[in-house]
Amino acid sequence: MELAKVRSNPSKESAEQKPKDSKLSFFTKAPVKPEELDIPVSMAEDLMLRYLYTKGASSLRELSRSIKLSFPLLHTLFQSMRQQQLFEITGMDGNDYMFTLSGIGREQAAKRFLICHYIGPAPVSVSAYTAAVRSQNIRPMINRALLRTALSDLVVTDRFLDELGPAVISQKSIFLYGPTGNGKTSVVSRLSRLYQDTIVIPYAVEVDGQVVVLYDPAVHEKAEDPVSGLDPRWVVCRRPCVIVGGELDPKMLELQLEEGTKVYSAPVQMRANNGMLVIDDFGRQIVSPMYLLNRWIVPLDRHVDYLTLRYGLKFQVPFELTVVFATNLDPSDLADEAFLRRIPNKILVDAVDGDVFDRIFARRLKEKRLACGPDVSPFFRNLCMEMGGELRACQPADILNILVSISEFEGREPMVTPQNLSRAAGLYFAKPKGAVEPD
Repeated sequence: MELAKVRSNPSKESAEQKPKDSKLSFFTKAPVKPEELDIPVSMAEDLMLRYLYTKGASSLRELSRSIKLSFPLLHTLFQSMRQQQLFEITGMDGNDYMFTLSGIGREQAAKRFLICHYIGPAPVSVSAYTAAVRSQNIRPMINRALLRTALSDLVVTDRFLDELGPAVISQKSIFLYGPTGNGKTSVVSRLSRLYQDTIVIPYAVEVDGQVVVLYDPAVHEKAEDPVSGLDPRWVVCRRPCVIVGGELDPKMLELQLEEGTKVYSAPVQMRANNGMLVIDDFGRQIVSPMYLLNRWIVPLDRHVDYLTLRYGLKFQVPFELTVVFATNLDPSDLADEAFLRRIPNKILVDAVDGDVFDRIFARRLKEKRLACGPDVSPFFRNLCMEMGGELRACQPADILNILVSISEFEGREPMVTPQNLSRAAGLYFAKPKGAVEPD
């Protein structure tokens, strides 16, 4: 087997608001009146002031596109703030105002800017975010055919599918363990293909008047087709698959306040909600395994996480994600029995057998448009067994890459021969356990 390189129903209100062409589990319309806004009106007004303070001038439509609040709502807020002499009108474009800050408005905006520099899309309330995550926690409908299709670019055995499929359906945490180089990361990075639906993620979340930025374009993949009528503060995305490795440290598990902007960044587990979080090379992170396990023992058990603002306010957010721990270490050496009990799915990703190894080799040859004689495949299998001690899924691709590089260096076409494979394998294996001479 090649393992190479990641239902609950919507609320009645959300269901009533959902347009006929929407396939989202959670849907909310854009607020058009101040009383429909789920965050303090003062926060929306502060956004308007800060935007004008940094941009100098704007129209209502431009402001609507930037902070993701509807034109009717902004028009109402604009008229109220205009009566407070915070704006000066500089022109009209149809029924749209062109305006800038007045002296009083600039003075007030400067004060608001000292507190927070955020001028992005308006946040949603933490209660709205919680409702969205709970509503979109859909139990995946997976069978062997769908799972095999998701992993179609890998060579996998039926035994592995029989273990992985039920684990994914359960939406419980998964422990993938076994020797390095057999593709634990490759499998989990492809599991997001199983999800054919889309979800909504807010750009930011409001907690006690503070802004927590959640949407991350490096993690969240926007859907191509927008959904008409959806509150623009929400982004339609594919379910996320967040992969972290040795760089994971304790700060990444908590809210991080950016001193320059006074804006919080969401932790990795919050960004992975309604999707998957992969802890790759578990046990080799900056954060110790014991710290991580103690930090998540409650979230894994109760599906809630507790985050703390800088001034001590603690609040609750959902923990609705599948956490996958991938390691080449023994699970019993990393966690105690109490924690391992909370990870019910433990799947061994072992070294591959000869048949699977040959299939991987054949696939890699096809990908690189290389050819070889019928006797080369068994020779290569024996070569890797004797020099490496066991067969691993990564060896065909790694050694063929070296073979191609040698050919490029010498200015000739790559030829997959026993001699060339032996030369590449000699560079690949650090401590050869034997030597295989080509016939």
